[in-house]
Amino acid sequence: MNAEATQQPVKKMLLILSKATLDNVYACFILANGARMEGIEAEVFFTFFGLEAIHKKKMEHLHIATVGNPGMHIPTMLGGLPGMEALATKMMKNEMEKLDIPGVGEFLEMLSAAGVKLWACKLAMEMFHLTEQDLYDDIEGVLTVGGFYERAKGNGTHLMFI
Repeated sequence: MNAEATQQPVKKMLLILSKATLDNVYACFILANGARMEGIEAEVFFTFFGLEAIHKKKMEHLHIATVGNPGMHIPTMLGGLPGMEALATKMMKNEMEKLDIPGVGEFLEMLSAAGVKLWACKLAMEMFHLTEQDLYDDIEGVLTVGGFYERAKGNGTHLMFI
């Protein structure tokens, strides 16, 4: 990459969300919202289990992963005990509420209103037997991976996988 290319401002952020754990979803949403607040275009591509973040019946019931999550700082054996995931999720939601961080549905409304484009992955939807009616109403539509990459054209576009 030449020096000139690294000096260009970020004009568009394309975020790929592949897991719908509470921490991944909020990281993605906060980055997309932050981009819009800075005047940067933002789009989110929901693929594989990330689709649960825009699934009408699942989006308000996301959890924190307690097993295999080194950020939890608890032994894997303890993370797998019954009730640990629910406890960790409740604690995280309480902390987010203290900071007035909106729920998933409300955050999606904010992102849509701010101009963030939301896309569902065609292959993942087919794998999980989902239709557009299963998803949050304000998504832009369903794209193939190639269709999503097509949206990455132009200088100043960055892709981030979450």
